Amino acid sequence: MIFGYARVSTQDQNLNLQIDDLKKCGCDRIFREKVSSVKERPELNKLLDTARAGDTIIVWKLDRLGRSLKDLIHLITEFQQKQIGFRSLNDAIDTTTAQGRLIFNIFASLAEFERDLIRERTKAGLSAARARGRMGGKPKGLSKAAMSKAHAAKALYDKKDKTGKEIGRVLGISRATVYRYIKEIEQQQRSVNEKQSSEQK
Repeated sequence: MIFGYARVSTQDQNLNLQIDDLKKCGCDRIFREKVSSVKERPELNKLLDTARAGDTIIVWKLDRLGRSLKDLIHLITEFQQKQIGFRSLNDAIDTTTAQGRLIFNIFASLAEFERDLIRERTKAGLSAARARGRMGGKPKGLSKAAMSKAHAAKALYDKKDKTGKEIGRVLGISRATVYRYIKEIEQQQRSVNEKQSSEQK
């Protein structure tokens, strides 16, 4: 069977242009969707459950099917694994032909090449930062404002007359943050004590 998939992003948009062109291509059944590509797409899921080996799925344009190049490659690769053909009417993709499969494989290879380049650049950037004494990732420690609250939380905690929840209410932070701040101050105090101890030896 030949299945069509038509999608627009909002309820106000019209599917007629896509549906007319899909019908001209001989689609036996058209799955119609009015939903953003970033949301769950029940009609696409129905199509994926319905299509079988030997069937063909046709879309009006590639961006009607996938959220991104990565998403498109994942879906079309899944079609190929299930021996389902795929065509895009307004793009040079038709996996039912040797030429179309070649073009798709070139796209997939380019996408993988781009991901490899990004990984390599990220690793190179981190290595360069480490060589200069900087580490990647989230900066350690607290901001000045947070550090002030952390010292206040530790002082209130040491008085032992308030619970963590009560301290958080006083300082305008959560109970979990109170204990995280206290732990940060205690770690800093231990580091200072260890440094002083080593200097005295």
